[in-house]
Amino acid sequence: MTDDSTAGSLTSDTDPLADGYRGDPGVRADWDSRYADRQQLWSGRPNGALVAEVAGLTPGRVLDVGCGEGADAVWLARGGWDVTALEVSGVALERAAGHARDAGTTVRWVHAALTEAGLPPASFDLVSAQYPALLRTPDAAAERALLSVVAPGGVLLLVHHAGMDTRPADESGFDPADYVWPSMVAALLDDDWVVEVDEQRPRVAPDGGAGAHHTDDVVLRARRLR
Repeated sequence: MTDDSTAGSLTSDTDPLADGYRGDPGVRADWDSRYADRQQLWSGRPNGALVAEVAGLTPGRVLDVGCGEGADAVWLARGGWDVTALEVSGVALERAAGHARDAGTTVRWVHAALTEAGLPPASFDLVSAQYPALLRTPDAAAERALLSVVAPGGVLLLVHHAGMDTRPADESGFDPADYVWPSMVAALLDDDWVVEVDEQRPRVAPDGGAGAHHTDDVVLRARRLR
């Protein structure tokens, strides 16, 4: 995949906000506010489930969905992957681009919601979504967007915190019914896919950062056959 084939993509040496955000402005503002509240929201280290599941894969084209401050994207790029990283928060993307420059790695940044990004179909050998906050819609747009960009022979890796989908709505406004969970994606898999991993396991959590209190992961890894 070339730079020209990824809609609105930017390299590590480019202002990640120069393309113009594509998505719900309210969602962007909410995530920008969360990131702006802290100098660093996450640990700065790659997610443990990603490290474990990528160990046996040959590096190719990868999409990092909800890349945050860029730890996974930078780690993948260092490992020889051709990385496109997507994020709704401009604050997070600016930090991610800085980390990539510091690491001497090249990443294409896409400032958009997954469903609005205009990514080319069947174009990534790995699609990694680590604890994504994907909003649920009646037409399953986010779930279908995840599946649509995986190339034949490629892998979808979706990791989330175990038990989050069964929590009741809370006073902060978080309602699990508003979001996409691994089981919803698994339910859309047809004969074009084979499930390689679908399990709950203890979380290998980086030290520090938001979310460090979660102890278990749900891991869905599926390979597209055709």
